[in-house]
Amino acid sequence: MRIFRNVFIKTPARMFKDHMNLRYKALKAEPSRPDCFCGASGGGVRLQQVRSAFTLVELLVVIAIIGILVSLLLPAVQAAREAARRTECTNRLKQIALSFHLHHDVHGFFPSGGWAWDAPPTYTGSQPVVGPEQRAGWGFQVLPYLEAGHVSDAGPLVAVGTALPTFFCPSRRAPQTVMLADNYNPPVSGIAGTLVPRALCDYAASNREQTGVVRRFTPVKIADITDGTSQTLLIGEKRLNRRYLGQPQDDDNEGYTVGWNEDTIRRTDEPPEPDHLSLTGDGDKLFGASHPGVFQAALADGSVRTISFTIEKDVFKALGGKGDGEVIGPHAF
Repeated sequence: MRIFRNVFIKTPARMFKDHMNLRYKALKAEPSRPDCFCGASGGGVRLQQVRSAFTLVELLVVIAIIGILVSLLLPAVQAAREAARRTECTNRLKQIALSFHLHHDVHGFFPSGGWAWDAPPTYTGSQPVVGPEQRAGWGFQVLPYLEAGHVSDAGPLVAVGTALPTFFCPSRRAPQTVMLADNYNPPVSGIAGTLVPRALCDYAASNREQTGVVRRFTPVKIADITDGTSQTLLIGEKRLNRRYLGQPQDDDNEGYTVGWNEDTIRRTDEPPEPDHLSLTGDGDKLFGASHPGVFQAALADGSVRTISFTIEKDVFKALGGKGDGEVIGPHAF
């Protein structure tokens, strides 16, 4: 470029270069035109469009980043869902505990544990019997106070086969029934051996040792709980073998209406344990749950507490007894 008195004069070469730059920019603005030939003295110049795209390495990096984000977010989502399910489980236990108290308010005593595993719900005419003569367990006796009186009023066949969401922990399963031969005495279907549905239950009362609030045959009153209602277990989640959910198991087959049976009554002389997936065995008559690290239980005062699976055996035994004189500290479980 020649300079005359501070004035820039473009040479032909510079003018050609500027022209080509303008053509290049024009081509970039027109993606539909793949290339162009521009004439110049002595031949043509080929301008090829530049396309932007991911390279394979860049694509793999993006996929890796997405995978890392998903792996970080998935546990958080699962934890949030479990927290919601556990809250719903708490609410259901609270409803059951309140139904026990409503039963006590109306009749002056808590529901009993019933008579035996083959005893159907007891009626006088079309009305369910209340008190020591009721052979079915606590699950049947609290129905009127769970806004399910229409189920018990419909008769024993409907009652034993109607699965109620309140009796199921959402962390474990939806409401569920199994089909079994009618071995009630007398048969609820009218014909022994006929297949009838049994509505199951994820909760059990305390305790099989008969030192707790729910006893066989004889109902218990609040005045009988000398350890204090805030120191005594009423009802909690029961341990199950999750591998066989939906299939009859020894502790998950008779259903929520059953009288004195491990389906609805569990022991407190052994600490709770989590659910398992073994090829054999059931819940071993223990309390327990599908929640990680804990199970939930309602005390006799109606409050719901979270209890660790690491609770000491002696503490849990004392919690199950209603009048053993043991004082349980606020942080013992």
